[in-house]
Amino acid sequence: MSVRRRRSIFDLLREYIEEIEALTDEIFERVTEKPSWDISSQSLEPLCDVHVSHDRVIVTADLPKADPESIRISSIRDDLIEITAKMRVKIRFEDLGVSHRRGEFTCFCCRVPLPVPVDISGAKVRYVKGILEITLPRKRGYEIKIE
Repeated sequence: MSVRRRRSIFDLLREYIEEIEALTDEIFERVTEKPSWDISSQSLEPLCDVHVSHDRVIVTADLPKADPESIRISSIRDDLIEITAKMRVKIRFEDLGVSHRRGEFTCFCCRVPLPVPVDISGAKVRYVKGILEITLPRKRGYEIKIE
């Protein structure tokens, strides 16, 4: 016959507190706003939008003043892409109406998380009037992770 030890109320409280701390940290990371620029690399993060349909994922990125020849799209994972592009002209904080900071930007750089895995080899890219549109076919036959 096995003896079952009852857990202390303090052990249960400690576990609950640890779970709550982990959840609040995760929520805080999602909610807090990070700057859309990096002065050390002189890069701006463009505005991006992701639209998912039954057979494809469409990513749009706002890249004003970007050099079309320098736009690069790379796949980090099946569900994460990176967009980089050099600017035709340098943009300073003063150009954006910010007078209390100094610095200039020469490129765009962002990582876009995708809600579903995609096949990057079938990507179609269009750049018109400063808007980059990437159409990616959804990957078929991927395994869904169960937590």
